[in-house]
Amino acid sequence: MKTTLITNVKIVNEGKIHKKCSVLIKGDIIEKIFRKEVPQNVIDKSEILDGDNRYLIPGVIDDQVHLREPGLTHKEDIYHGSKAAVAGGVTSFMEMPNTNPQATDLKTLEEKYDIAEKNSLVNYSFYLGATNTNIDEVVKIDKKNICGVKLFMGSSTGNMLVDNQEALDLLFAKSPVIITSHCEDEGIIRGNIAKAKEQYGEDVPISEHPNIRNSEACYQSTVKTIDLAKKHNARLHVLHLSTQKEMSLFQSGNLKDKNITAEVCVHHLWFDDSDYEKYGTKIKWNPAIKAASDKAALWEALNSDKIDVVATDHAPHTAEEKNNSYFKAPSGGPLLQHSLVAMLDLARKGNISIEKVVEKMCHAPADLFEVEKRGYIRKGYKADIVLVDQTPWEVTPENTVYKCGWSPFEGTMFAYKVTHTFVNGELVYKADKDGMHFDEENRGQRLTFDRE
Repeated sequence: MKTTLITNVKIVNEGKIHKKCSVLIKGDIIEKIFRKEVPQNVIDKSEILDGDNRYLIPGVIDDQVHLREPGLTHKEDIYHGSKAAVAGGVTSFMEMPNTNPQATDLKTLEEKYDIAEKNSLVNYSFYLGATNTNIDEVVKIDKKNICGVKLFMGSSTGNMLVDNQEALDLLFAKSPVIITSHCEDEGIIRGNIAKAKEQYGEDVPISEHPNIRNSEACYQSTVKTIDLAKKHNARLHVLHLSTQKEMSLFQSGNLKDKNITAEVCVHHLWFDDSDYEKYGTKIKWNPAIKAASDKAALWEALNSDKIDVVATDHAPHTAEEKNNSYFKAPSGGPLLQHSLVAMLDLARKGNISIEKVVEKMCHAPADLFEVEKRGYIRKGYKADIVLVDQTPWEVTPENTVYKCGWSPFEGTMFAYKVTHTFVNGELVYKADKDGMHFDEENRGQRLTFDRE
């Protein structure tokens, strides 16, 4: 069995940084962690990788991505999305059901797993989408093999807008797995669209996006969803929070003690509404990027543990699709390749500690979804680990690997760079002076969940 010894690293794990460490990988498992000298017999039997005093962290687990396969693969697919993931230090993803066809039944869902088994360079899981009529599919979920259910509380995504009260009560009462929710009130949004059209006609400026999909739309929908979870004592995870007002709905504390948890995405921590003038529809997301005061409140909530997880909502569209007028430009953008380095850059600027970045992007998703033996650097855990160097680099089209071919971070100088990504003990990505190198022979594994 292949053994790899990664030496001379600073391990960031479980709230601490341990210097001058080594990690031994045997097969796909972390065999041993050395905090002192490594015995000579271990060195003699191992393939050595000198970490050169870089940070070694657990692989990022992104619990919210859209990889567009099947049916929308001109924008993205599982192969390209997973390639962007390993280049960004993301070793596992959980993917959303609004593909074509939509994954609202278990047969269609398993077909996505089949695609990932053949094409994904990283580990994977897929959500079943909730509808007004598919509770019979939800209750059949194998909770050890499927990450969760995705609920659109207020976003018109085919038939996945669940707006029937009886269906909502059944879902929250009977789902065997965690419910993850997109919370925006459709009625409020429609009213705001009507007001914007009255003022601007069809030529609504992108700067109106946070006024159309405003704080009240988010807040009212989140209140309703949390009330449902409390009523049925259901496990709820609220995705991509974007407003100061919503922060009053969540409690600080240990994630493992919570029934209702919260998430923020990288773009809501990086951008604010002053950036629409520069980036236009490239930063059109749902929920919208809002005011600087909202961003500040999200940061405070993240650092005080009201917000439990940082994810991406990676949702690529082609540049041609995005380069449109407000109503024609779709919402979403590519982020998988740059989420970790963006958060580390914000750590360098003092917004958050490196230890907290690892907690929110690696440990917390593993704990929240009860992912089996991933998300930490621990003996006996899967060897999903990432080396990060403190070296400046600029995002360019040439070093961006998204299938859509563009990034909202183009031209940004990051202070940290992912240099090595191991997935299940295999080195699947390496960056050096000669460029970016991918081992495309290896495939990720289906995530499993340690649930009773």
